[in-house]
Amino acid sequence: MSQNVSANLSDLVIREVTSGVWTFSRPFGRGPLGLLPWGGRSTAIKLSNNDVWVLASTPLTEDTKSTIDALGAVKWIVAADIVHHIFIGQYKREYPEAKVIGVEGLRDKKKKNKEELMIDGEYGVDSPGTLYGFEDEIKACYFSGFENKDIAFLHIATKTLIVADLLFNLPGTEQYSKSKVSPKLPIIGKLNPEGGLLRRLLWTLGNDKDAMRRDAKTVQEWGFERIIMCHGDVIETGGKRAWGEAYSKYLS
Repeated sequence: MSQNVSANLSDLVIREVTSGVWTFSRPFGRGPLGLLPWGGRSTAIKLSNNDVWVLASTPLTEDTKSTIDALGAVKWIVAADIVHHIFIGQYKREYPEAKVIGVEGLRDKKKKNKEELMIDGEYGVDSPGTLYGFEDEIKACYFSGFENKDIAFLHIATKTLIVADLLFNLPGTEQYSKSKVSPKLPIIGKLNPEGGLLRRLLWTLGNDKDAMRRDAKTVQEWGFERIIMCHGDVIETGGKRAWGEAYSKYLS
């Protein structure tokens, strides 16, 4: 085993969500002492030329790597916002030819953490309209007005929206399906597009309301049915309706 790769995790769920789109889901706790069952997820997508795009948000375990390697050559390692970056260095060390793409502030954060990591692109720093090479198959919309500087991605072929903190669908039953920890959120129980709590949270996290309105509308106009988020259960169908409900305060 490469020293850059972690041992397998007993609580990791690897699943092909739809043709060429794989998820790697496991427990992840947030809040005081990590007691909030938030869940974590990475996503790997095989493009039509066999290149592989990875949103890296969970450890690169042996079985994660073997699954990704069976898809093709990793060409992009993505940090979908300013907080989902912990494992990108691990992926980059194993896939040194891949480009690391993140958001404004990622380069500075890695330097502050004394991580020797080449950042090939930063949404919000690079010129608007900069292309990183995957845009024919994966669209991107950078939410500059969002607290965590998130990017929404659309895999056109499978009508799949991929996000980090732009949407939650908790509890994350899949992410805790191999864990003895309950996925249920204390007190609130749920945080999903059907509830008003998520709408209020997303409104609070919008630092620039006009920019949020613009970008929420852009995503709403995309053609997608499925949503894969880092935290919570995948929304397999009705994704556009779920997005519209979650962002109704911006879209009204």
